[in-house]
Amino acid sequence: MVESQTIRGAKTCLERRYYLSSATLTAQQFAHAVRAHWHVENRLHWVMDVVFHDDLMRLRTQNGPANMATVRHISLNLIRSINDKASLKVRRKTLGWDDDYLETAITAAHK
Repeated sequence: MVESQTIRGAKTCLERRYYLSSATLTAQQFAHAVRAHWHVENRLHWVMDVVFHDDLMRLRTQNGPANMATVRHISLNLIRSINDKASLKVRRKTLGWDDDYLETAITAAHK
């Protein structure tokens, strides 16, 4: 169990989160494991849902979900490699609309 206390304005909130693990960890190791989990969640899963609407995908049979997940991850890596200040969502849309932008992104990824 992890307890966290948050103060927002004059209100104090206490939140408890429970974790299950078979590993024997020190408090410091456990804290690192929890942060690592949320790093993955925030860096990948949330991005996949916001940029690619991953939770709305209806492909659910045979190899389709795994194949499309691979394509989306490759696309995300390409989008992240673009040296641009635009958001990932805007970069993705621009890649679909602008052939020159797409060509630049693909050729820059191979250098």
